[in-house]
Amino acid sequence: MDPQFPDADDRLVLDADCSRCPALVDSRTCISWGNGPRDADVVVVGEAPGAGDAAADRWRGGNHTGLAYTSRHSGRRVRRLMADVGVADRTYYTNAVKCFPADGEGSNREPTAAERANCRPHLATELDRIDPTVVLPTGKHATTSVLAFEDRDVDGFLDVVLEPFDCPTLDATVVPLLHPSYRDVWQSRLGYDDAAYRRELAARLRDCGVAVD
Repeated sequence: MDPQFPDADDRLVLDADCSRCPALVDSRTCISWGNGPRDADVVVVGEAPGAGDAAADRWRGGNHTGLAYTSRHSGRRVRRLMADVGVADRTYYTNAVKCFPADGEGSNREPTAAERANCRPHLATELDRIDPTVVLPTGKHATTSVLAFEDRDVDGFLDVVLEPFDCPTLDATVVPLLHPSYRDVWQSRLGYDDAAYRRELAARLRDCGVAVD
């Protein structure tokens, strides 16, 4: 069963015509804004929207919907994970970079350091407004962007998956997750199956004071 698709009114639009990154303005279809309850306990942070699929019925991806984490694969998968651990209605979704970074051939590339820096004030504003208990960055690059608020680097990403970091600047605990697109590849190498991964995440959320249904 698909998780619930967010309503367009859930978007937290911070700068409707943001043009801080000319290359991203040229490559995006629309800005992929964060969405979810404004009093969420949990914020999921991705790296940036992918190219998406304009022909998809609904889950076309943030580059086309304007809503972060609404792709057919990663979007549905991470939302299903949050539902499975019992926090679906208390989770806000966003990206460290709000626009699709094209590689020139229709796929996405890694955002540049300048693009991440240009977009970081948007992420800081979101985290300040939502004021979550826990921030869940998905993947190495999103984790790097979030921990940059504490001037921390990520040397071995797999070593920090599901390991909590105290982030006084954000007044939250950061718990890195595997990127949903690559979770199957890496979670078994970390000793988890799907059920164990969910249980471990639920335990981390409880340890941070988030009520898990």
